[in-house]
Amino acid sequence: MSAGAGDAASGLPVAEPAAVARAAVGLVRRDGRAFAALLGLNALAAGAGLVAPWLLGRVIDEVGAGAGVATVDRLALAILLCGLAQLLLIRWARLVGHRFGERTLARVREGYVTRALALPPSVVERAGQGDLAARGTTDVSAVGYTLRDAAPDVLIAALQALFVLGAVFALDPRLGACGLLGLVGCWFSLRWYLRRARTAYLAEGAANSELAELLAATASGARTVEALGLRAQRLAACEAAVERCRTTRTRTLFLRGVLFPTTDLSFVVPVVAALLVGGALHARDAVSLGTVVAAALYLQQLANPLEVILMWAEQLQSSGASFARVEGVGLAAGPPPAAGGRAPDGDLIELTGVGYAYGTGRDVLRDIDLTVRPGERLAVVGPSGAGKTTLSRLLAGVDAPRTGSVTVGGVPVAELAPDQLRRQILLVTQEHHVFLGTVRDNLLIAAPAAGDGELWAALETVGADWVAELPAGLDTGLGPTGHRADAAQAQQLALARVVLADPHTLVLDEATALLDPATARHTERALAAVLRGRTVVAIAHRLHTAHDADRVAVLQDGRLTELGPHHELVAADGAYAALWRSWHGR
Repeated sequence: MSAGAGDAASGLPVAEPAAVARAAVGLVRRDGRAFAALLGLNALAAGAGLVAPWLLGRVIDEVGAGAGVATVDRLALAILLCGLAQLLLIRWARLVGHRFGERTLARVREGYVTRALALPPSVVERAGQGDLAARGTTDVSAVGYTLRDAAPDVLIAALQALFVLGAVFALDPRLGACGLLGLVGCWFSLRWYLRRARTAYLAEGAANSELAELLAATASGARTVEALGLRAQRLAACEAAVERCRTTRTRTLFLRGVLFPTTDLSFVVPVVAALLVGGALHARDAVSLGTVVAAALYLQQLANPLEVILMWAEQLQSSGASFARVEGVGLAAGPPPAAGGRAPDGDLIELTGVGYAYGTGRDVLRDIDLTVRPGERLAVVGPSGAGKTTLSRLLAGVDAPRTGSVTVGGVPVAELAPDQLRRQILLVTQEHHVFLGTVRDNLLIAAPAAGDGELWAALETVGADWVAELPAGLDTGLGPTGHRADAAQAQQLALARVVLADPHTLVLDEATALLDPATARHTERALAAVLRGRTVVAIAHRLHTAHDADRVAVLQDGRLTELGPHHELVAADGAYAALWRSWHGR
């Protein structure tokens, strides 16, 4: 797939039309027999629908020729049987179509979840909750609705339109030419619409994502908004986003407002033309009255498939933009890790000439050279904005350096596959998450093949005795409808996952900084058990962590300025010594 431009709201890419078409064809091929049956049934239904106007024309001609009631009754019975056959075929086709659509929608949803879970953490952070949620709900539903209803209906309508035109030309080519007149107006209207629709619908989708992100961020940070008196600012930002949604929505409504009235007029033209031309030909005995009536009825039927095509054209453009956004999530994941199957040779971590910048901004890390020896405890300190958290993300493979390299055992960290990286280095942050599901589900994320004995051992290691007291033990549900884990319990579950993943190196970004003192002390005891025997890189916002480390790395303005044991750096009376004195209030 080729990447398209990203949404302004998130930077996530949007797939190009050719890539979207390939994806749609791929979905159809995965259920090709059902799709073929769908087209076949509808083609038969369209054929059955063509018989009735022709038979009605025969009735008129037979009556005009003096045929008896028995002949008319036979033709009327044939019309009734054709109508019944068409009804049954349409119902059968609808059943096949909805089953096809639901299976395809399930594949789209599953594919979206797989791609979203494969996104690098840095991409997820930049995208935000709003855009990913909008693509996974509104856009996926629009795609499923189209694949289930719109795409088959358009193909079927196209077949019906061709059959109808073919029938009119078979009756009389001159009357068939009248039918083509209606297509001219539809063609120009649709062409005008399609030139503008994709851009308009992509803009509408981006505006919806921006609004969803603003609402999600405001709701999740409601307490902060209230505490800092930001209500007016957030309200103004949301109102501006709503206005952008209204503007983009108005644009798409305008396009539809031009398309539909123009095409409605085009439907009348071929019927009127056929009646006028047919009347003139019948007056010269060039065609029979039954032929003129049948042709007019066929052209009246032509309005239905054309109306379906034009009605769904709007939905196809909207869902096409949605499909482009859904497929764009896969593009954001980038190519799979390309470490060539190499496994790290040892546990030595090396940073060589590392530089990093967020987006197009200035470098937040510059020329970092650092070696982390197996089994040691390294504390990274420095003032706010020095680049400590950025360094932790590079060490854990969340981001890749802009310049230089970060390797473990000689293999670039960013090139390791997720399961391989998890066995090497894990990042433990201030955020701890309890996933919806059971205690068992929350633990198996780290080790899908772990047995109950391993799960209980991991919980025991971090002091999570409370799990044994739950009604169903490991199978107790967590979340709003089950057990509500408090901050300490949530952190214990996170640490138990670390035990199960069993990495040789842990990168700690002050994992207890956001907890209250009592909970923090309890969690630190559990953390100490987890750290035993592992390499530890601790991002130290509180300097007692640095005091207990084997070595201390000091970052200032994105550069590594000092490195050594605590007592040596204090004796050197440099930047670290100043931080130490400031922390102790001296």
